[in-house]
Amino acid sequence: MNIISKLTTGIAVATLATGMAMADPIKMTIQSSSLPGDPDLPILEAWAADVGVMTDGRLDITVVPEDAVVRYDTMLESVQAGVLEGQIAAPGYWSGNDPAFGLIGNTVGAWSDPIQALDYIYAGGGLELMQELVAPYNQHVVGVGCPGVEAFVSNRQLNGVDDLKGLKLRAPEGMVSAVFAAAGAAPVSMSLSEVFVAIDKGVIDASDVAGFATNHAEGFHDVARYPVYPGFHSTTLQALTVNQKIWDKMTPADQVILATSYKALAYSLRAEIDKADRAAVAVAEADPEITIVNWSLEERAKFRGIAQEVWADFATRSPASQKVFDSITGYLMANGLM
Repeated sequence: MNIISKLTTGIAVATLATGMAMADPIKMTIQSSSLPGDPDLPILEAWAADVGVMTDGRLDITVVPEDAVVRYDTMLESVQAGVLEGQIAAPGYWSGNDPAFGLIGNTVGAWSDPIQALDYIYAGGGLELMQELVAPYNQHVVGVGCPGVEAFVSNRQLNGVDDLKGLKLRAPEGMVSAVFAAAGAAPVSMSLSEVFVAIDKGVIDASDVAGFATNHAEGFHDVARYPVYPGFHSTTLQALTVNQKIWDKMTPADQVILATSYKALAYSLRAEIDKADRAAVAVAEADPEITIVNWSLEERAKFRGIAQEVWADFATRSPASQKVFDSITGYLMANGLM
């Protein structure tokens, strides 16, 4: 190679390196389904900061709580339109677009442990199926987490399925509302940020909210003194989706970092939330004003039977729902869970 060739090559390499160093970071606002004060919100914020470090600043992520930018039930469309770069949200909120989202996002009564749900997602075909469902909305499913089986807050004692009849409760759209309605309750759709006042004013009697620690931190047990724990119903998935154009702008290495780190977060977050739940339960048990109710195995089985009938009904509502139903029930049966 002559001196001119060497000089030209050197300039090209230097220019490429400078261009890479000077490239603007990809800034993303990711709205979550967590409320301010939720124990998992600081964990998500720390994850976002770690991603920035791992990518040398190429990915600059800000995680904001529910309703911070858009209403909780418009997040799918907001990411599609580029109003948000991404979301960490419960797919059940998207049931109005396709009931399949409600079925896969919160298969009520299916999972007794969040590790089962995560295994279905990452080893049972669930992640690929969710990507198939989300693709028409111009976004990529980076990963899926599962905080745990949610607790239940109520201002009256609920000892079993019969006590759900006529109960006015907040439940998210889709599968959760459908199952509680089938059990005789009167579900109401509202943002999590509205629940506390609604219970305090008697607009509703109970609510599907989140895990025990989150409910306790938000003060729900101050107005709903009969929490049901361990949870018997909802095991909500939290899907991280990113606008497809944003995803395509990332380098393959950064895509791997984002997906791998979120998968690791899904498992570590479960452990942290379990620890927080147990600590909050200990505090609540010491409070004479709070009565924690634990449903019997018989009542839990009765509720799951109602839920399974709703699964089958959802399967008939769209081709995608049938595909989700077949996938989930196939996994449950293959693993001795149904």
